[in-house]
Amino acid sequence: MDFQRQDIAFSSDGDCVRGWLYTPRPGSEPWPAIVMAHGFGAVKEMYLDRFAESFAAAGFAVLLFDYRRLGASDGVPRQEIDPATQIEDYRNAMTWIAAQEEVDAERIGIWGTSYSGGHVLIVAATDPRVKCVVSQVPTISGNAVAKRRFTPDKIDDSAKANAQDRLARMQGAAPKVWNLVPHGSGDPAVYSAPDAVEWYTNAARRGGGWRNEVTLRSLEYSRAYEPGAWVSFISPCPLLMIVADRDAITPTDLALGAYEQARQPKRLEMIRGGHFEAYTTAFDTVSGAARDWFVRHLL
Repeated sequence: MDFQRQDIAFSSDGDCVRGWLYTPRPGSEPWPAIVMAHGFGAVKEMYLDRFAESFAAAGFAVLLFDYRRLGASDGVPRQEIDPATQIEDYRNAMTWIAAQEEVDAERIGIWGTSYSGGHVLIVAATDPRVKCVVSQVPTISGNAVAKRRFTPDKIDDSAKANAQDRLARMQGAAPKVWNLVPHGSGDPAVYSAPDAVEWYTNAARRGGGWRNEVTLRSLEYSRAYEPGAWVSFISPCPLLMIVADRDAITPTDLALGAYEQARQPKRLEMIRGGHFEAYTTAFDTVSGAARDWFVRHLL
């Protein structure tokens, strides 16, 4: 192999965040670096190692990590997905890798997918350390997606459940949790579409500390999450956006609308199929496009 992988850990606001550092063969230092993490409720073992390997083989140091509260990392409450703290984890990961003597701190890129595809839009728009960004099948508007995915009655029920959970936590109870995908017919879950159930189930078999649950408050955070509002501020950082033409998880039209708002330099890579094709059947296409974008702007 043209790279090595080692376990690493760094502090993110007092919690220990763990991940993998991929490094190219010695002799070409200082390396440009890529920081990356997964989407909603997923951990690094769920296909992201393949992307990291592709980037490392092209000559990049790559930091792939689990957010605090998920997977191998510390932090409580467990299984809570807060976009604000996950964005801070990205920033702290950048700080850690920039401090490594073999890394060129002036050539750092970030990569995100699905929920983290939204995270990297915000980080690229607000952190000048980012010199290149790839956003794959990104979350653009949590509010818009919730209104498409759930009926008004379901949204009202969710608001009531969140209010009850908030009161219970105030009185000392543990956070209420929901399944990410249903265990059986009729189970309440964040994702019930067959392609989502199949992907999470299969990806979990690849190892790691994935758990099929998220705190109910995570859904409240998601509805208030609007990374698309930051897209016009990313320039002059080069943006590659990868969009699936039949994406029902992070809807295609929302992603294309956000791309239109972005300024140059930018590039759009369209793939055939749904949201999860990017990790499986379209992997060669999307990983190659991301690798080439990073090579062009960092290497």
